[in-house]
Amino acid sequence: MPTVQRDPDNLAEIHYEVHGSGFPVLALAPGGMRSAGDWWAKVPWNPVTELADRYQVITMDQRNAGSSRAPVTGTESWDTYADDQLAVLDELGVQRCHVVGMCIGGAFILKLLHTAPERFAAAVALQPIGLAGNRERFYEMFDGWAAERRAEHPEADDRAWAAYRAAMYDGDDPLFSVPTHLLATIGTPLLVLRGNDDYHPASSSELLADSVPGARLVPRWKEPEHLAAATATIAEFLAAAS
Repeated sequence: MPTVQRDPDNLAEIHYEVHGSGFPVLALAPGGMRSAGDWWAKVPWNPVTELADRYQVITMDQRNAGSSRAPVTGTESWDTYADDQLAVLDELGVQRCHVVGMCIGGAFILKLLHTAPERFAAAVALQPIGLAGNRERFYEMFDGWAAERRAEHPEADDRAWAAYRAAMYDGDDPLFSVPTHLLATIGTPLLVLRGNDDYHPASSSELLADSVPGARLVPRWKEPEHLAAATATIAEFLAAAS
């Protein structure tokens, strides 16, 4: 698996894979803090199987997920992840692409669209995570991931882990990575497929679709009777922006 070296001392190794050829699509997987390329095979819509026949689909393991490794310093934030993701694009020489993401991938997308809007032609957010009386669920998810990783990180003390979690999930912004008032500044065409559970509340998808100018909402998509139509909608949306 190819690797991008990150951080000043090249101590972070971010792994990625490329599938197919054509206009690039950066695919940011679900899985919370465990977001890694192989998670796409576990969910109803998989960009590798659905898009790699006509696009160059780029999957990646986020830091300290899958095969990627990075020191834990307590300075991590949503910006850190955006920098990793842009570094993968830079490594591949990709100046402009589509971006699709599920679960935490929705929050990653928003940070990218705010940070480097010129890099993205269109975006698809499938059941994005959101804050709606469910903060403890995100704490539990983070703490479970951290418990799995602590033995690999003797450099990190309890304060570093706590600062990491706080930077990701302590804020009051409903979509975590970008304040709500900035959503109106996003100009990238956006398709939102609505969530409907504790981690992916419907209210968060609806807020996103209502706040980003011109965004479209697909209310039902992952149930077997809706999946084919939703898959066709995603394909048509990306084709129109390619």
